[in-house]
Amino acid sequence: MDRLEYFKSLLEKSPDNPMVHYSLAMEYYRLQDWQKAIEHMEKYLELKEDEGAGYRLLAKCYEELGELEKAVQALEEGIQKALKYNHPSMAEEFKNWAEHLRSMLSF
Repeated sequence: MDRLEYFKSLLEKSPDNPMVHYSLAMEYYRLQDWQKAIEHMEKYLELKEDEGAGYRLLAKCYEELGELEKAVQALEEGIQKALKYNHPSMAEEFKNWAEHLRSMLSF
């Protein structure tokens, strides 16, 4: 059984387990299935308060799909969480990335 199938089997047993959704998001990201990665990362974020890193993956998926406004929104949420959990360098990374995406939107 590959990793994706393993996590899918865990999801059947525990559909509200945030770490299963996180793991599935990571696997789908690795497979470049951006939409499925978004689906599971959003569910993870609904079930568990993240310190910021989950928003990085979410923003990257939206960016890959060309949905830059949604990527910026994910980064803005990530900035708030990163600051809340005392991750200033992550907040700064997200701020710079969001500014870059906004500059692409203005073209």
